[in-house]
Amino acid sequence: MPARRILQLGDPMLRLKSEPVARPEEAALVLRDLRATLHAFQREHGFGRGISAIQIGVPLRLIYVEFESQTYSLLNPEWEWRSEEKFVLWDDCFSFPNLVVKLERSAAVRLCYQEPTGRDCTLAAEGALSELLQHEMDHQDGVLAVDRALDANSLATRAEWLRQGASRS
Repeated sequence: MPARRILQLGDPMLRLKSEPVARPEEAALVLRDLRATLHAFQREHGFGRGISAIQIGVPLRLIYVEFESQTYSLLNPEWEWRSEEKFVLWDDCFSFPNLVVKLERSAAVRLCYQEPTGRDCTLAAEGALSELLQHEMDHQDGVLAVDRALDANSLATRAEWLRQGASRS
């Protein structure tokens, strides 16, 4: 299970809309590589909870997430619902690990997806998991966190953000 190179900000492939997975069995090798890539990134950078297939150059609707002792392999995820209630946070991304972006996300979401077995599932989330799912779902449509910046003052280097206490509002 090889870790793959993560596409970086400026790579035009990150702007592609990912295609649906036609057969769940075709996702197995990509999911294995997403897991390995997530773990390699965590070892190198000390953070990371999820990754989309497009970030390793595979334009399929696949997301791999490890969040609080839960693992999610999401095939063909689609929104069912997003709350109107929002919250503001500083977001980061594997594709620009030295940059953080202040943006707004829905406080709660629900999406439907397939498991690797082909079984249809629903996932409801709020708070940090909700934010993470929205970030990864954006990747599926070629949208990056920098596109959602609240204003011109909503970008910071990770070093400066940490220097200022990692909690600027």
